[in-house]
This record gives sequence, C-alpha cells and structure tokens, in this order.
Amino acid sequence: MPLAVETGAAYERVIRPGRAWYRMDWARLFHYRDLLWILVRRDFVARYQQTILGPLWFVVQPLVTTAVFTLVFGRALRTPTDGVPPFLFYLCGMLVWSYFSNVLNSTGSTFTMNAAMFGKVYFPRVVVPLAAVISNLIAFAVQAATFLAVYAGVRLFASGPMGIEANFATLAVLPLLLLQTALFALGCGLLLSALSAKYRDLQHAVPLLVQLWMFATPIIYPLSQLSPKAQWLAAVNPLTSIVELFRLGFFGVGTVGAGHVAFSIGATLVVLGAGFAWFHRVERAVVDTV
Repeated sequence: MPLAVETGAAYERVIRPGRAWYRMDWARLFHYRDLLWILVRRDFVARYQQTILGPLWFVVQPLVTTAVFTLVFGRALRTPTDGVPPFLFYLCGMLVWSYFSNVLNSTGSTFTMNAAMFGKVYFPRVVVPLAAVISNLIAFAVQAATFLAVYAGVRLFASGPMGIEANFATLAVLPLLLLQTALFALGCGLLLSALSAKYRDLQHAVPLLVQLWMFATPIIYPLSQLSPKAQWLAAVNPLTSIVELFRLGFFGVGTVGAGHVAFSIGATLVVLGAGFAWFHRVERAVVDTV
C-alpha cells in the first residue's frame, strides 16, 4: 500500500509504494469514495456522449444481437432451446454475457488507457476498475428492464402454451448471481489489465478471446445438449452456472447442479483474489512502464 512519509518540512509529503504487494488498503480506498462516483459518472456519460441514440444503445445492441441469434441458430440451424422460445432464450443469455463482457473490456485496459492520469496524481488505482463495474450496472439495469418487458409480453400475449414457468426460489438468488458475475468480471479485468501493461499484444488478442469465450458459454445453446463429461468441462467456466441459473429462474429449465455452483463460486473467488493481488503488485511501478 502507498505510504506517506513526512520529511524535513511539515508541508512536504513523499508518496511511495508499500512493500506488501498482496495487501490492499481498504480503509484508504474508502476515503476515495467521492472519486469513485465521479469516475462512475464519467464512464457512463463519456461512453455515449455525442451519439444520436445515447443510452438507447443499451437496448438496441442486445435486441439486434438476439434477433441475429434467433434467425441463424433458432430458425436456420434449429438449435434446441429446452422448449423456451428462442428469442427469450438468447436474450436471457445475452443479459449475463453483455454485463460480463462490458466490464471485462472496460477494466482490461485500466493501466494503458489511464497512464496519463496515473502519472499526474495519486489515488488507489483499483478505483478505476471498480468504477467500471458500477457504471456498467446501469447498462445492465436498462437491459434487464428490456428483457423483463419482452418476457412479460410473451407470457401475457402469446397464444398457446409456451412451456416456461418461473422458478421463484432461483429468482430470489439472482441478485447474488449478479454480484458473482461482477466479481468474476472484475477479477478477470484486473488480471488482464496487469498483464496488458507489460504485454501489449493482449490488447489485440482480447477481442478474439472474448468472442471465443462467448461460444464456450451456453449463450446460444443449452447445457443439456452436451454430454455429461462435456457439461463438466463447460462448467469450468464460472459463467456457465450463472447463465443456466438465470434461465432456471425465469423459465424453469436449466442444467445445473450443486457441484457446478460450488465450483463456479470457488473459481470466482480464486480469480478475484489473484486479480487483486497481481493488480496491486503491478500498480506500484506501472507508471514507469506504460
């Protein structure tokens, strides 16, 4: 943690990095809460500043992507969706994936995109990725409202049985699943930002990796279509259980067991801890390298 050391004159203060790279000064982080909210507002406003649709892009992007998935995978390739209407099936999966990918893309370039600011003023660097996690919650809230509107419309106005029934026990834990998604995305983003500060090739590889990661997550297919061995291989990805639980909550269908959930939570905590430790280690000298 950064240490402030008094020198000869009372008004002079020297700031240097602490030696314990694994120790996060949470008390100091709390003192910068006002800066955190300023950065949250900056991230949200700057993203769609001088655009015509503005925040409506939060709605347009997932709807267009879901429509393409419905046409290609639902109509053309006839990919099964566990009896759930394809548009709802894909829209629910995109709800989780959009938030995760947005946070990952926002936090993965923390050091490279903010090098000028980091070189001029001191503050806990982790405030920047934390602001990205919170600001993307606004986009998630808008997209969740869009999904709920479509979900309610299908349930109320669709003719014939739809084969979907909400699982209220699972719906009650969806806020915890959202928290897990945020923590996992933050951990991945912290690791990525620390690595990309040294290895700039990652900036070019990340879009491809994120795209491949989406296909490794059951967004366009249900986990039930995989063999039991393949299901456990897919469950190595913590997002798999989260997506399946979201669908279980809203549609009553989902292939997820207690072992999948336990592994997902454990992997999330490991990634988060490693992300904080590595990020804190790199931030001590990052200004000299980026």
